[in-house]
Amino acid sequence: MIDRYSRPAMKRVWSDKNKYNTWLKVELAVCEAWAKEGTISSKEIEALRKADYNLDRIAYFESVTRHDVTAFVSAVSECLGSESRWLHFGLTSSDVVDTALSMQIVQAGEIVLTDVDELQEVLANKAREYRDTVMVGRTHGIHAEPTTLGLKFGVWWKEMQRNRARLEAAFRDLAVGKISGAVGTHSSVPLSIEESVCDHLGLAVDPLSSQIIQRDRHANLVVTIAVVAASLEKFATEIRNLQRTEVREVEEPFEIGQTGSSSMPHKRNPIIAERICGLSRVIRGHAVTALENVALWHERDISHSSAERIVLPDSCLALDYILSLFIDLMNGLSIYPERMRHNMEQTKGLVFSQRVLLALVEKGVGRDQAYDIVQRNAMRSWDKGEDFLSLLVSDHGVTSHLSAAE
Repeated sequence: MIDRYSRPAMKRVWSDKNKYNTWLKVELAVCEAWAKEGTISSKEIEALRKADYNLDRIAYFESVTRHDVTAFVSAVSECLGSESRWLHFGLTSSDVVDTALSMQIVQAGEIVLTDVDELQEVLANKAREYRDTVMVGRTHGIHAEPTTLGLKFGVWWKEMQRNRARLEAAFRDLAVGKISGAVGTHSSVPLSIEESVCDHLGLAVDPLSSQIIQRDRHANLVVTIAVVAASLEKFATEIRNLQRTEVREVEEPFEIGQTGSSSMPHKRNPIIAERICGLSRVIRGHAVTALENVALWHERDISHSSAERIVLPDSCLALDYILSLFIDLMNGLSIYPERMRHNMEQTKGLVFSQRVLLALVEKGVGRDQAYDIVQRNAMRSWDKGEDFLSLLVSDHGVTSHLSAAE
C-alpha cells in the first residue's frame, strides 16, 4: 500500500524489518526447542541467542540465491560462529515464513480490532445523541416513513458488532504455526519441537499441515476484511447521499483552508466518504486473489506467495486506514436537523400514508379498498403538489370512517 493510505503502526507490522525480526524469532524458537531436546548444547544456544542480521547482506545473498529464506539464513549465519549450523535445522522455508506470517497477522489483528472498538464507541454515542432526531426514511431513494438519525447510526453500530466478531474469529483462525518440515510429515522435525515452538511464540499448532499452512485460513481473513470494508462503504455511501446539495442533512468535516475544487470555490465535496468507497473496492479485489490462492499444486507451490506479499499487507493496511477515516468522519460530522424537517415536509404529509391506511383498516374498511382510497389521494398529492391531509379531509371515502382529528 502506498504511504498516502498507510498508518504508521500497521506499516511497522508489514515492514521488512519486522518480517525479518519475526523470522529470526521463529528460527531461534526452533533452536531453543532443539536445545531442550538436548540436540544443541547450552554453550551453542547461548551463542545462538545473540544472532542478528544485516539487511544489506540479505539483499546481497538473495541476489545470488534467488531465495529469500536461504538469503536470510546466510545473513544470520555469518554473524555467528560454528553454532550457525543449527539454524534452520530440520526446517523447510514455509515453517519459518508461514509461522512468522501468522505472527504478523496476529499483530495486525490487534490494531484492526482496536480500530473497530473505537468506531463502535463513536457509533453508539451518536446513536444515543440523535435517537430523537427525526428524519425521513428512504427506500429506493424515495421518501418512505419518518425514522430517526439515531436508528440509522444504531443499525451501523450493530453491523460493526457483527463485523468485530467475524474479524476476531478470522484473525484467531490464523494464530497458528507449523514446524512440520518438508511436505509436513515431521520426518525431519518431531511433533515435540513444533509444540514447543508454537507455545513459545504464542500460537496454536496447526493440527494438520502440508508444507504450508492451508490457504483457506488466509482467504477467510481477506474475505472477512472485504465484508468489513463493504460495511464501511455502505455507511460512507449513505453519508454521500445525505450530503448531496438537494438533501444536505449531514456533511462530513470541512477544515479551514480546505478546498473542494480547483475551479469552483463553493465546493464542499464528500471526499473522505468517497475515498472509503474507493479503497473498499481495492480490498474486494484482494478477496478474489486470496480465494484463488487456496488451490495449490499437491503439497504446495508458490503461486500464492507473490500475490500474498501484496494482498495480505495491503488488505490490513487499507482496512486500518479506512476505519480511521470513518472514525474521524463520524467524530466531525455536521448534522442539520432543520434540513431533515424541511425535506420531510417536501412531500406534504405523504410520509404518513401508511398511518391513514392502517387507521381505515382498524375502522373496518377492507385492506384493498383502504389502499385504493389512500393511494388515489397520495397520487394526486404527488402529481399536483397538494397537501395530503387536505385531500384526505375532502374525501368522503376517508371522512365517512375517520375524523380530521384522527
